[in-house]
Amino acid sequence: MAAEIVNPRSDAGTDGADEPFDPAFALHRGGKMAVQATVPVRDKDDLSLAYTPGVAKVCSAIAEQPELVHDYTWTSNVVAVVTDGTAVLGLGDIGPSASLPVMEGKAILFKQFGGVDAVPLALATTSVDEIVETVKRLAPSFGGVNLEDISAPRCFEIERRLQDELDIPVFHDDQHGTAVVTLAALRNAAKLTNRTLGDLRAVISGAGAAGVAIAKFLLEAGIGDVSVADRKGIVSRDRDDLTPVKRELAELTNKANISGSLESALSGADVFIGVSGGTVPEPAVASMAPNSFVFAMANPNPEVHPDVAHKYAAVVATGRSDFPNQINNVLAFPGIFAGALQVRASRITEGMKIAAADALAAVVGDELSAEYVIPSPFDERVAPAVTAAVAAAARAEGVARR
Repeated sequence: MAAEIVNPRSDAGTDGADEPFDPAFALHRGGKMAVQATVPVRDKDDLSLAYTPGVAKVCSAIAEQPELVHDYTWTSNVVAVVTDGTAVLGLGDIGPSASLPVMEGKAILFKQFGGVDAVPLALATTSVDEIVETVKRLAPSFGGVNLEDISAPRCFEIERRLQDELDIPVFHDDQHGTAVVTLAALRNAAKLTNRTLGDLRAVISGAGAAGVAIAKFLLEAGIGDVSVADRKGIVSRDRDDLTPVKRELAELTNKANISGSLESALSGADVFIGVSGGTVPEPAVASMAPNSFVFAMANPNPEVHPDVAHKYAAVVATGRSDFPNQINNVLAFPGIFAGALQVRASRITEGMKIAAADALAAVVGDELSAEYVIPSPFDERVAPAVTAAVAAAARAEGVARR
């Protein structure tokens, strides 16, 4: 059955008075962003400085000393938001044009929450080679690259190759932003229940971009054990149907060598992390360890409804804004990029991401409770804390250039 089409002109008020008003179309009409000058061009003197002949002096200086581009253009504070539209949030493969409203939204979040300018770039190709080559050719115009809504497993290779071939930060937010915020919330949940990360065994539902990244990141941060489930069950070394990415994951995860279904793996587990959709049966949630944590992050329908999760779990988080403890990437990516750009980092390291997670967790401070293990995106302390932590970590790890 075809999806219902909402009349995009229903907000205009000029045709069809009986048609419903849709605030989403009203807000998006004409797009959500624009380019704005930071200097005035009021007369011929301003024009001669902003453009010819004055601009020639600056161009010549940059040609002689290329690093000056960061001082005399917007490059030092602008990120390319790059997608091919193959894995758009909750919508799947809808193509580059249909992805643009999401990419514009990402760009305005960069600006509002991190003070970072961002430009949406929706590419009309799904070829790994073509995406990598296109971004490389565009790279001189940007201080960093945020990869967005590119389907797995291609997203892993695209990010790896761009990190290897560019000297600016490349960050796939669907992977690492989710992982950073998840780690921050998990650290505070463990603290609330007088445990450490090393005391916990986690089960992740979903072996796509987010699930793989979260698993690797939690291991880097020192979790006791983590296993990952895809549609066919737990990713384990005894399976012969694994992709190269999942084979690597099987070698890194699942110390307990669990096999079988997600539901069986949840028996006695301390943490459930959902990034896949679907529904986890209530008996499986009930079988988890005492003082368990349920992070059911699928939108709009969490894998475990909070009403069910609260019957058994000490801490419940979702991806939704209408429940406490929202695991929201906007808590991470604006500050991570702001910190990286501030010190002109050549890349975003694991240490920088862990520093971001620790800073985010620390914002909660003495207000920590079961209903508050992660701050709100609108908490004005978040972006400055993450920015400062990431910049300091970049310097400590030797990837900062100022």
